[in-house]
Amino acid sequence: MNGLTMKHLRYFAALARHRHFGHAAAACSISQPALSVQMKELEALVGAPLIERKARSIRLTRLGEALAERAGDILRQVDAIEDLARSAQDLMAGRLRIGVIPTIAPYLLPALIQDLSARFPGLDIRPREALTQTLIDEVLDVRLDVAVVALPVSEPGLHEEALFEEDFVLVRPQADADKRVPPAERLREMRLLLLEEGHCFRDQALSYCNIGQATPRDLMEGSTLATLVQMVGVGIGVTLIPEMAVASETASAQVAVARLPAPRPSRRIGMVWRQNSPLAPYLAQMAQSVRDLHRAGRIGGVAQPAGWSEIVSTVASSTASSE
Repeated sequence: MNGLTMKHLRYFAALARHRHFGHAAAACSISQPALSVQMKELEALVGAPLIERKARSIRLTRLGEALAERAGDILRQVDAIEDLARSAQDLMAGRLRIGVIPTIAPYLLPALIQDLSARFPGLDIRPREALTQTLIDEVLDVRLDVAVVALPVSEPGLHEEALFEEDFVLVRPQADADKRVPPAERLREMRLLLLEEGHCFRDQALSYCNIGQATPRDLMEGSTLATLVQMVGVGIGVTLIPEMAVASETASAQVAVARLPAPRPSRRIGMVWRQNSPLAPYLAQMAQSVRDLHRAGRIGGVAQPAGWSEIVSTVASSTASSE
């Protein structure tokens, strides 16, 4: 088929994945009219319609569905060849597609990108923030090279590399700073603010509080940790956040931060990549970079906020005296 290019296949694969011209164009970093032109060219090349255009979305024709599957196979093989060629050069250069879940991305990516860019100037870092299952699917589908998530994911075909563990902390209104830290069973009775469904951090918090997946009446939801903390700051309720988020999210909120009684809730942060990835040795180097950043206290962007140590000390002594 004369005139068919990898660009046609990549754009069509994006459109098949998103089923929306605007979303696919954004994913490909091109304008929507440019994407439309490319799709019309592709339909002219194959000699038949591939897309049924609707008001707010698109649907693939039967031929379109078949081509999308073949295009995906071809693109995965091309990406694998590119990775193999890079690994043979024995240097960390070229494109590196990193996926990170939303409860880690804002606190890890700035330091990690700065560190990797300084160590490997030829690296073209392409970060992506998405929920865990989306990232896992894209790593398996060779659309991402690696993902930073909460472990375990227990996905056949993926290597899991543990990085570090971190505790969850309690965020409550500043007026409650001197109160005793409630145990998990008491949190179930409070107005608890959590991330919306789909976030693994939500599930971990619910598990700690021994709350089932059915949403209690007094459980409120937000789309980001920043939203939850700001809502706590105006007295709406309490929330749990990962320790790496404390400095960034509490700096501008009227809240108190406290460590929870032992056994504290925590999560294990790790990286996952395909077991047969030719980039595995370089991804192992990246994993060590993350460990070094964590050890140096650079994940989270800035030092712990003023009052953090005092709050923790007060809470710890209060808890101990009550036992």
